[in-house]
Order: sequence, then structure tokens, then C-alpha cells
Amino acid sequence: MSTIKGPAVFLAQFMGDKEPFNNLDSLCKWAADLGYKGIQIPTWESALIDLDIAAESKIYCDELKGKINDYGLEITELSTHLQGQLVAVNPAYDTMFDGFAPDAVKNNPKARTAWAIDTVKKAGSASNKLGLKSHATFSGALLWHTVYPWPQRPNGLVKMGFEELAKRWTPILNHFDEQGIDACYELHPGEDLHDGVSFERFLEATGNHKRANILYDPSHFVLQQLDYLTFIDYYHNRIKAFHVKDAEFNPTGKQGVYGGYADWADRAGRFRSLGDGQTDFRGIFSKLTKYNCDVWAVMEWECCIKSPEQGAREGAPFIQKHIIESTGKTFDDFAGGETDTEQLKNILGI
Repeated sequence: MSTIKGPAVFLAQFMGDKEPFNNLDSLCKWAADLGYKGIQIPTWESALIDLDIAAESKIYCDELKGKINDYGLEITELSTHLQGQLVAVNPAYDTMFDGFAPDAVKNNPKARTAWAIDTVKKAGSASNKLGLKSHATFSGALLWHTVYPWPQRPNGLVKMGFEELAKRWTPILNHFDEQGIDACYELHPGEDLHDGVSFERFLEATGNHKRANILYDPSHFVLQQLDYLTFIDYYHNRIKAFHVKDAEFNPTGKQGVYGGYADWADRAGRFRSLGDGQTDFRGIFSKLTKYNCDVWAVMEWECCIKSPEQGAREGAPFIQKHIIESTGKTFDDFAGGETDTEQLKNILGI
């Protein structure tokens, strides 16, 4: 069994225009001082990485990695959550998702998709040059607006949707395979890949592509009321990245999973800082360790109540407390020994 690496922190939610959150050096010092050992880098943040250069230059990647290592930190994964989202956008969401795209491709869905595919490929190349194994991303969504169908979905719609999603992602997955990198989809409401069944549909459409894997984040399963522990039993071979994020689901007589369009703090399902929600992290860390999942435990903070600063301070010791130093022996090893055939026969009475 492997010992899960960590604690680490996803920097996306902490970026800002004031120190220590506005540049790589100050963020690294901040994270290291809090006890983190790794950082997950959002590639859309130019203050942290120049993805165009990183995709082409091993020297740049070595210098970037060296700078981060100087703070006692490692890069866990690069993230293209925003760019991956733009690989597949239903027209109903064009206006809102254009906010994630560069000006040159806004109001041009085909150009935006091409840019997104190329950008995620660049992240695969950069990941290789940085010596990484996994990459964090979103799948995008063509079908999400039909997730609770009314009117009913026409026959063949879901099949066509996943075929198109696979058509867009397969060139990326092939490129990732050439680079030796696993693409890890965060299964997330709003994405076509949001649970086990939808992930399996995508796998089938890609011919069970070996680089199509999972970023396991239990918070999104809590909000869907999915059995997130049994999920690990089913899909542990595909779990190649891990977000440690808490959540809670408190249904009332007025709202449930869908939340009634309420703000996050007023929803039945909401994200919380580590330890403040309902997630069974002891069970999660136990199962991931049991199944030998070689992953970093990366805190993602999105609490609707607690400040990010407090969440970050509490996050590192919380994760460290849950990391299991995997054992190389069993408690009853003392009772073992060399096999004695005659003794075995005596015990069995034969």
C-alpha cells in the first residue's frame, strides 16, 4: 500500500491582487509556512505559470520547479479546470462561459473550442516537462441542460452527446498518453462527467482510454447524495488525483438537492471548510490507502461561511491528521512462520 502524499493546496481560490496571494513566491512561502508540502497550480493564472512557455521549454519548467522546491514544496498537478470546461459548451451557456476565454475567441464557439483543446494539450506537455504524472481538469458539458429532462430527451440524444464529447477529448487524451500523463476529470455537477454512470458512458465512448481518469472530490458526491465511499470500491483503479473538500447536505421541507436558486449559504447542500461538513474523511483516506491510490491529498477551499485564511490554516493539519502511514505488516504476523505440512495435517485432523 502507498502512503498518500500531502498535505497540499489548490491555489485557485486563494489568488488575489494583494500579498501574499498575488505572486508565486509569496504564495509558496505562505503555503509552506502553513505546513503544506505541495501546490496544485491553476494554469489560467499567469502570475503562477506561463503555459505557452512551459509547454515548449524544459529549461523554464526546471526553473519553475526549482523555485517551488526551494520553499520545500512540490507541484502536485497542473489544473485546466476553466480551459477544460471550454472544450464542450452547450450554446445555452455561451455567454457565461465566454468569461473564461481570451478576447480573441469570444463570441466564436468553434474558435473557443479549438483554443481550449490546444490549451489543454499544452498543459499535458508542460506536465511532462515538470515531471508530473496527473493533470486536473473538467470535461465540459453538452448535455447538462437535459439532466432532469422535461420535455423528455429524444432517443439517441445522450449517445450522440457522449460521442461528441469523446470526439473532442480523444485527441487530448492521445496527446496526454504520448506525454505519459493521466487526465483526471473532476466529476462535478454542471459537467457531463458528474458521477460514476456518466464517467462510464464517457469511457465507453473513448474506447476505455487509459488516460481518462478521475479527480476524486467527495464534496460533489455529498451534494448529489451519492455513496462516495462505495464509489472508491468501484473506481479506485481510475482515481489518479484527490481534492480534499468538505460539504454538507441538510434538506428541509422547502428545498433539497436543487437548492431553490438560493445563494450558497442558504442552500441545503453547501461546501464547507475541512472538518465543518459531513464528509467521512477517515473512511475516504482508509479506502484510498487500502487500494494503493498513489495520489496527493490537495485541499480545495470553497466554504460559504469560513474565511479562506482560516480554512487554509486549519486545512494542512486536518489533512496531515488523516494521512495513514501504510503498514508493511499485519498485526498477527507473529503467528506466522515457515509452512510445516505435518503440522497443518495435525491441525486439520488428516
